[in-house]
Amino acid sequence: MAASIRNHVMVDKTNDNSIWEYINIDAYDKKLEVGIIVNSEDEAYNLYNEYALRKGFSIRKGNKRLVDGVLRQREYVCSKAGFSDSKDPCNLKGINRLVTRTGCTARVRFSIKSGAWEVTHFNDMHNHEFAKQEERHNLRSGRRMLDSHAAVISSMVQAGIKPIKSYSYLAKQVGGTQNVGFTKKDCYNFLHTARKVMIEAGDGQSVINYFKHRQLEDPMFFYSVQVDQENQMANFFWRDGRSKLDYDAFGHVIIFYTTYRTNKYNMICAPFVEINHHWKNVLFGCAFLLDETTESFIWLFETFLEAMGGQEPRSIFTDQDQAMANAIRIVFPKSRHRLCLWHLWNNAKKHLAGIYGNSNFNAKFSKCLSGCVDEMEFQSVWEDMIKTFNLQDNVWLNRLYEIRAKWCTALNMDFFSAKTKSTQRSESTNSVFHQIFGTSLPLIQVIECYEKKAEDMRQGERDEDFHCKNGAPKSVISYGGILENAANVYTIKLFAMFKEEFLEGVGLNCIEVNVEQKLVTYTLNKSSEKKAFFVKFDTSDFNISCSCKLFESLGLLCRHSLRVLLVNNVNAIPTQYILHRWTKDAKKRLMCHTTESSNKDEKSARALRLSELNHLGHNIFDKGSLTVEGTKIVKDKLMETLELLEKSFGSLNTSENLKGKSVCNSAIRFVNDTHSSDENMQVLDPPCVRKKGLTNARIKSQLEKKVKRKKMRETSHVSQSHQNQMFRSSSSTMPQHGATQMSQLNQKPMIYSGHFQGPQTGYNQVQALTPFQMMQSTFFSNATI
Repeated sequence: MAASIRNHVMVDKTNDNSIWEYINIDAYDKKLEVGIIVNSEDEAYNLYNEYALRKGFSIRKGNKRLVDGVLRQREYVCSKAGFSDSKDPCNLKGINRLVTRTGCTARVRFSIKSGAWEVTHFNDMHNHEFAKQEERHNLRSGRRMLDSHAAVISSMVQAGIKPIKSYSYLAKQVGGTQNVGFTKKDCYNFLHTARKVMIEAGDGQSVINYFKHRQLEDPMFFYSVQVDQENQMANFFWRDGRSKLDYDAFGHVIIFYTTYRTNKYNMICAPFVEINHHWKNVLFGCAFLLDETTESFIWLFETFLEAMGGQEPRSIFTDQDQAMANAIRIVFPKSRHRLCLWHLWNNAKKHLAGIYGNSNFNAKFSKCLSGCVDEMEFQSVWEDMIKTFNLQDNVWLNRLYEIRAKWCTALNMDFFSAKTKSTQRSESTNSVFHQIFGTSLPLIQVIECYEKKAEDMRQGERDEDFHCKNGAPKSVISYGGILENAANVYTIKLFAMFKEEFLEGVGLNCIEVNVEQKLVTYTLNKSSEKKAFFVKFDTSDFNISCSCKLFESLGLLCRHSLRVLLVNNVNAIPTQYILHRWTKDAKKRLMCHTTESSNKDEKSARALRLSELNHLGHNIFDKGSLTVEGTKIVKDKLMETLELLEKSFGSLNTSENLKGKSVCNSAIRFVNDTHSSDENMQVLDPPCVRKKGLTNARIKSQLEKKVKRKKMRETSHVSQSHQNQMFRSSSSTMPQHGATQMSQLNQKPMIYSGHFQGPQTGYNQVQALTPFQMMQSTFFSNATI
């Protein structure tokens, strides 16, 4: 392919980007001379452009002449015709642009009569060099981006590939950058223009418009936006219908982490993450916050709770942020708040720097965090660590001990946590977003990138579902009994975890120590360990419990319980110990959490009922849409159901709507206000938040900083001396107003709200200038005088 277009350029056959083709400019023999007639403006332009590219210069449109509003003459000139505009030498806007015009007189003139375009004047005299063959691809009139190339670049950028790599891919396809048809700069300009079109209504309003469009596509889509009193976007949260269904199935534990600022406004990206039945990350929604105050977190958690039908998670994992903890205590009173152990380790480096590297201390501290079996063992290890390393007066450790219920795994074994110990799942997801987003993207593009990544994760779940249905895990031992039952019930990943527990339990010593009617108590331990675990087993109903409490915290039977079941010849997992969220059919039926107490809040109760129906309907629609016949069956049954509901409950639906108890999936609210504003209001872009901490700039050595400071002092001294000399030479000839203006420029500007503002005088305000601009202003004032 590359060889076939080498030394070719692209030519627009219609001048509107609709039809393009490559032409070999070396073999092109169409002549250009006075008397040639073409049939349209497009043909006229292409005639001269093809000639120009063959010789090695670029063209542009020149003068035209209209008679009674009808085009009669049109000129096309060499791109180097004329000279650069230098009317305003003080304007520094284009100071870095190269001067490319040389006053070239080469041109062609077409006269138009009765629709015919005839060449009436042709000047082929140039005063500059022509571009060489290997330079022709840089000629501006020969550079165009094909629609197919634009589509490839857009798709690759949306997939997280950098523009420069997208351009390199196209160059590889066509045999080099000289054959692409446009430059890297054109590639960036195209993306910049597309981005401007995307946020033409403003970034904040574009986000609202996008959310409204998504609601039309997905009736279960939910969003909420918080604006300030100036209608500037402050915080916002959204989730789609699939996230709600995922939360219904896996929302027992959520992981929430707020570190990365991944957009041009430095807003905080805060996704809600958990693990699904394949032990992979699943997204429940995402928020962007301007700050990390208690008020912002309360708004976010209340919004999240509303979006999820009022269902609180059982556990929520966060970092050690007090504002976040305050909000969780208010909004999620029934949830167990847990702290990330990884962050505690990092904080230990700061507060225990003197002994942090001690291997004995690290072992004891690690055991306190996650290695103890029960509270008694934790207390013993903690007191021994404090005493051994004389840490009784360490403030940080004392405060940490006061909140031990939030981080010590031994104190939380009775509460479901899906074996989560840190927020690293959320951090890994957030880190991926950080790599994709970049810090200069507008919010609307950040949201689209997020949803693309969410779809990739969901596709991974569908792939895992397929593997579970169409294969079985290999084993070194033959399946049978309880292990075979587990292989049929659990997903591949969860079965691997179950099998590990099963095999570990096979070698345990199991001793019957007590029998009370049908309740039997066993002690189990390894031959090499003194620590024993107690298992109680009811032979009548197969209820079983273990002192390790693995089932309570993870939802899988532990090795000790499995050993007892094996001893008692139980060949299947008791149904009460199969946690539905870990099974292959985890999302086929909704785990309904509706209780009698929820009837106190009819709106919340209705939200739960709606969630249940949506979940069931999603599965029905998915299966029905596979075939035309299935679609017809679903539609017929839905119409029958609708007629039945209208006959039976039509009046009830009307009364509920009149009472304002309908479920709303969108809201725009003011900060510090509970009422919703008009959703048709114009939402302005959020203010840009200044980031804390280090920048992305390279860390410089002290020597490099010293050299830079010395150069700045020398440059400042030379500039000031030169400036003073110019001021003295101009003061005698400068009018009074000009002198006042110069003295004004020498005064120190006042800083007000982040902007430089000149001091108040009797004259017009003069913008504070840099020394270079001041020198320019003085020079041109003298020149005028």
